[in-house]
Amino acid sequence: MSADYDVIVVGGGIAGFSAALYAARQRLKTLVIAKDIGGQLNMTTLVENYPAIMKISGPELVARVHQQAERFGAEVIFDEVVGIEKEGNIFRVKTYGGDEYRSLAVILAFGKTPKELGVPGEAKFKNKGVSYCTICDAPFFKGQDVALVSWGDLAREPTTILSSTSNKFYWIFPGEKPIYDDEFMSTVLGAGKAVLVPNSEVVEIRGTNKVESVVVRNRKTGEVQELKVAAIFIEVGYVTKTDFVKHLVDLNERGEIIADWEGRTKTPGIFAAGDVVQYPYKQAVIAAAQGVAAALSATAYVMGLKGKKVVSLTDWRAEKG
Repeated sequence: MSADYDVIVVGGGIAGFSAALYAARQRLKTLVIAKDIGGQLNMTTLVENYPAIMKISGPELVARVHQQAERFGAEVIFDEVVGIEKEGNIFRVKTYGGDEYRSLAVILAFGKTPKELGVPGEAKFKNKGVSYCTICDAPFFKGQDVALVSWGDLAREPTTILSSTSNKFYWIFPGEKPIYDDEFMSTVLGAGKAVLVPNSEVVEIRGTNKVESVVVRNRKTGEVQELKVAAIFIEVGYVTKTDFVKHLVDLNERGEIIADWEGRTKTPGIFAAGDVVQYPYKQAVIAAAQGVAAALSATAYVMGLKGKKVVSLTDWRAEKG
């Protein structure tokens, strides 16, 4: 059994794309499998402590590294990795969409996974109208009616995007107001696309082959209504989901992956970086650096499998003997 890729990076945050950038730049055939782009940096409206960049939003920071990684040849697909198995020197990476990819090395950089609602129909319609990444998928539903479940700072980016892409969007949230920022709310409502659905929760997602409607219940009155939509965007935060790799790596009590300073785990060929590892300081610059370290370690590992020794890895040159 041969490998499709030299390295597969699991995760589309700053750690994942930094790893992909360095792996691709070292001429490894690199694939990124991401459920969304940005990860937890999507919650950050302003980054002022990233070296050499005075001010930038979290999503824009990741977008730039994403572009760099693709410029060097990294491929990116949007799906969720649900299983990884090792057979000999080959890793089989399985996705929720039913696809399987093979690689010589894997870099786990998925940080924390987007939270799910846990309602009927959600799992059935993943990638069929259920999305956890508005910036990734909103263009596919341009000019259509959609739903958004989000509130607080998490809702700033998706509401801005849907205000320009959708015909209208039902903004569903559990409280009286989704964001306590009157200026921002005025901007969103002024675009004329948002239909507020306060004090409410989604209880079911319906459809045949794809999302066709969402059922919403008012938490105060108990009233239930069905909203006809082509998609539902769920942006309600992140959780650590590492159960699918616990047979390959050691985990601490918080479910974080234990890796050394070179990104190596207990399984040769499996590396880890970013917020998913046990390192206590969760900073964008640290996650990026860990992604780079994991990529360079993966490069040395892959070159070893191919019978080549990496003599030096620098910013400007890679010498192989």
